[in-house]
Amino acid sequence: MARLVLVGLPGAGKSTLARALADVWGCAAIDTDDVVALKVGTPVAQYLRVHGEAAFREKEFDALRDALSSDGVVATGAGVVTTSAARGLLKKVPTLWIDSDDETLLERVSDGERPLLGEDHRQGLVDLRVQRETWYRSSARARVDSSGPLDEVVRRILIEVDSVTS
Repeated sequence: MARLVLVGLPGAGKSTLARALADVWGCAAIDTDDVVALKVGTPVAQYLRVHGEAAFREKEFDALRDALSSDGVVATGAGVVTTSAARGLLKKVPTLWIDSDDETLLERVSDGERPLLGEDHRQGLVDLRVQRETWYRSSARARVDSSGPLDEVVRRILIEVDSVTS
């Protein structure tokens, strides 16, 4: 079973934090977007554009299920919580909601290709927060603010993991 799963909006830092935590714990970091890209043979953004969100969510669910069987830290795609099947899996494992203020998220996603944010990344983030916040909250055992230096955020997560698993 995965040591920890990270959920949250685009730009929250899930992938970076999964790698940092995996280094601390001496385990693997698994990014479900990377798993999907490897299985479909194309970047996630391209797959989404060509095949649509519903097809992507099916691939994402399979990647999540596979990742949860590992002894690692799992970074999920931001929309993994949109399906009830995925939320059901997340509730069974130590899951944290990684979040930050909208300005920080916007700064972090400004250079990346984010098809689900649309042309206006600011409004896209606002819309996704409104749509998904309840799902993040219900799927995760706690929310951790990912603003600030990486080592500080890792420290916050380690403290939170201790409190939610003990």
